[in-house]
Amino acid sequence: MPKGVRFALLLIGFIIVASAGFVLWGETPARPMPEALAALQSDSQVTVTSGPWLVFAPTTGQPAAGLILYPGGRVDYRAYAPAVRQIAEQGTLVVIVRMPLNLAVFNPNAASQVITAYPQVKHWAIGGHSLGGAMAANFANSHPDAVQGLVLWAAYPAGSDDLSASGLRVVSISGTLDGLSTMEKIEASRTLLPANTTWIAIAGGNHAQFGWYGDQAGDNSATISRSDQQAQVVAATKALLKALE
Repeated sequence: MPKGVRFALLLIGFIIVASAGFVLWGETPARPMPEALAALQSDSQVTVTSGPWLVFAPTTGQPAAGLILYPGGRVDYRAYAPAVRQIAEQGTLVVIVRMPLNLAVFNPNAASQVITAYPQVKHWAIGGHSLGGAMAANFANSHPDAVQGLVLWAAYPAGSDDLSASGLRVVSISGTLDGLSTMEKIEASRTLLPANTTWIAIAGGNHAQFGWYGDQAGDNSATISRSDQQAQVVAATKALLKALE
């Protein structure tokens, strides 16, 4: 077999193996904890439906505001159910988008389809955790008329997504013990966000406790409970959504 052909076959084989490995890596996300799975059940306050998206709809009234949430990288989208369920209980429609290979970078414009599907919702915010938050900021930057609010959970915009003059209502929620989206990285993002951004630093909070999926490599140990951190995340998010109404 000619050397050129042999090299080409080896290269193709390497690409196939590498691609398969990447797909396997992406399809093995951090799994939701029992508390997250329990939050998927509908009740008298919130109806939960699963399809292309995970939708939490209040059972009474017409939602005036909606929140689209992008999950963190390689985190099962269901891991955010407890927090968004509490947000939906205040009368907000909340939609968690399931991402290809559990990475929001592969579908940053997913929010467009959600907004189209719910024309009755007049005020939209988009948000996300970690990589999901960065991609939410990217969507807000590339679709300036689609959303009025941005919710960042342990997240910050990429340098190419300057939202400082966007007019968006923004809340940036971080944990002081986050080992991944560190306080230094959050602080460095200030120039990319509007001057009236609300900055919430949760004392003792870390990266993984923004969801219900256990611990995360590279993170620090939190000094507050997951429930305590979640309560502060939910309260800050609710405040922004209330302001949109």
